[in-house]
Amino acid sequence: MIKTGAEILIECLKNEGVDIVFGYPGGQVIPLYDKLYDSDLRHILVRHEQGAAHAADGYARVTGKVGVCIATSGPGATNLVTGIATAYMDSIPIVAITGQVKSHLLGKDSFQEADIVGITMPIVKHSYIVKDIKELAATVKEAFYIARTGRPGPVIIDVPSDIQLSSIEYSPLTEIKVKGYCYDDNFINGNVDEMLDLIGKAQRPIIAAGGGIIASGAHNELLEFAEKLNIPVVTTLMAVGAFDTDHPLCLGMLGMHGTRYANYAVCQCDLFIAIGMRFDDRVTGDPGQFAKDAKKIQIDIDDAEIGKIVPVDMGIVGDAAKILGEALKRLSCNPVNSDRRDWINRVRELREEYPLKFEESGTLKPQYVIKRIYELTEGKAIITTDVGEHQMWAAQYNKSKIQRSFLTSGGLGTMGYGFPAAIGAQAAFPGKTVICISGDGSFQMNSQELMTAVRYNLPVIIAIVNNGYLGMVRQWQELLYNERYSETDIKEQPDFVKLAEAYGAVGMRVTKKEEVDDCILKAINLRKTILIDFVVDRFENVYPFVPAGSTLDNMIGG
Repeated sequence: MIKTGAEILIECLKNEGVDIVFGYPGGQVIPLYDKLYDSDLRHILVRHEQGAAHAADGYARVTGKVGVCIATSGPGATNLVTGIATAYMDSIPIVAITGQVKSHLLGKDSFQEADIVGITMPIVKHSYIVKDIKELAATVKEAFYIARTGRPGPVIIDVPSDIQLSSIEYSPLTEIKVKGYCYDDNFINGNVDEMLDLIGKAQRPIIAAGGGIIASGAHNELLEFAEKLNIPVVTTLMAVGAFDTDHPLCLGMLGMHGTRYANYAVCQCDLFIAIGMRFDDRVTGDPGQFAKDAKKIQIDIDDAEIGKIVPVDMGIVGDAAKILGEALKRLSCNPVNSDRRDWINRVRELREEYPLKFEESGTLKPQYVIKRIYELTEGKAIITTDVGEHQMWAAQYNKSKIQRSFLTSGGLGTMGYGFPAAIGAQAAFPGKTVICISGDGSFQMNSQELMTAVRYNLPVIIAIVNNGYLGMVRQWQELLYNERYSETDIKEQPDFVKLAEAYGAVGMRVTKKEEVDDCILKAINLRKTILIDFVVDRFENVYPFVPAGSTLDNMIGG
């Protein structure tokens, strides 16, 4: 059947299982939007292209599928860049489709021409510019395959408008082979028996679960592996939700704002087993002193990550679920020592001696707000966050125990991520409770997406932890720069309640502890787009705090 490039794009998206796309039209994608007009593909019109990229990212994180965003050429495409970089840093599969000027105008500084392929080269897994309509269907097929296989990541497809308008005989592709890219689901490069031998000899092992556990869907294997071998588990920020926080082997998050007991346990372990984590500097502090008395095993799907930051004694490359599954098979035939009573008792002592805590009296505390959100939703809500103090409090006090239910910008630390990501998550799961925990600084980065949520009747709850500061920077200025609060006081800001109402959402404000529960419950039950302005203590800090580059046992507060 003869189809235009725009029609082929839509058919290819549907063949890849895409049901929702997030985007913003413009001159060079009008042909594609013209065909979307008659399509049964659901399109969510955002108010800024950055919101489209983050929404596609949020959709991908909660579903495990590839998220899709669309923008026009030039500024439309460049507005996607922050969202693409966010997805790249956190290994999230999205496909970004951008319009481009006509093929014969490329390289001539044409109106709204920008080399988006060149601009995004360092922050995508792969990129394409389609200059021949005969390559279009194969390009889309390849893009989705690359985005979701191996270490997931963003892929960009730049399509000149004349390619969208031209026509060709089209038939769906069922298979694709990508030259120079080979991925085998069952590939394992490393010695699983040697790993089990090291674990059997260890007296004080620790498992560190990273985002790779969630990406590979390995939470069941991780639970069985940890229980069978009796090994405590710490998680990175990206793995919040990958291991039940209430499990007796769980020590919570490690790193800069991890729990004291997790960080002390890591410092005292004799074997550190990293699974799907890349030793980010917020996790390790000083990499030369990280778990310095421990042997280290690293499991990762990307062989470039093995020993990249912290030298390891052995690395295994492959999918985390497959490797843990293989290890469990071998353990069923050849068990290794799992008697670690002294170690388990020691980590229990650490947990009892250094619990997470905060002062509940006086002004409204952000930790209390987040703790009550967790308790009143029974831990079943999908939580998204922006970036800053509220993000760390959310990781500490919203004890997520369901994988793909805690969405946050870990690697890039993108303010403005949380709200559009919540829109993507709510669009994917309309029946679920989705709450964006944001800061007053972060929310203003993409507050225009209130209109998107209201237009599509998305019952997203935005809980602003409002301290009138760029809180995390203020905290660093207080503790490390002699309280010189340079340009972090943002108490002059809009009335968030009236702002929500201006967009047609419901706005509420909470200033007292006794108002918190009623407001949260009302928001959950209303099933509308709701903004709650929680006015909290201006000077509350996130503790514990490991200063950047310090060792994990050098914690301030907590």
